[in-house]
This record gives sequence, C-alpha cells and structure tokens, in this order.
Amino acid sequence: MTDTTAKPALPDRLSVNPRSPHHVAEIFDHDIGIMLNGKERFDVEEYCISEGWVKVPTHKALDRRGQPLMVTAKGTVAAFYK
Repeated sequence: MTDTTAKPALPDRLSVNPRSPHHVAEIFDHDIGIMLNGKERFDVEEYCISEGWVKVPTHKALDRRGQPLMVTAKGTVAAFYK
C-alpha cells in the first residue's frame, strides 16, 4: 500500500471553493486533515496556518448567493495528509 505519486506541499492558505484564488485542485486528489487547537475538524472550508484561523460554514444561514455563511475560528492550525 505504498503511494507512488508525490504529494504536493500543503500551502499556508487553502480553500475548498474552486472560485477562490487560494484553491489548489491537485491537493484535493489526496485526503487532507485540519487540526485546530489540537482537535481535528472535518467541516473546514478554508484555513490559514500563519494567521491562525479556519473558516467553517454555519448550519442553516445562507448569503444572498445561496452559499453558506462562514464563521472564523481562531487558534493553532495544522494541516496534514491522512
């Protein structure tokens, strides 16, 4: 079960949204994980390691374009490949 393809380095800032300038499609070919303050988060839409924040969607609230509203959570952020 060895992975023969080299995984790209995880950037400082990454977004799940393809319309974002911080979206890198090659990274999403692999499973990645995000930890905030030592706990793994599974609902992260965007993160920035150097600034120490993640953006997660609210449960039901939508903006005027129909996209979920984002809430910023701050703390120690770590990104890793699973």
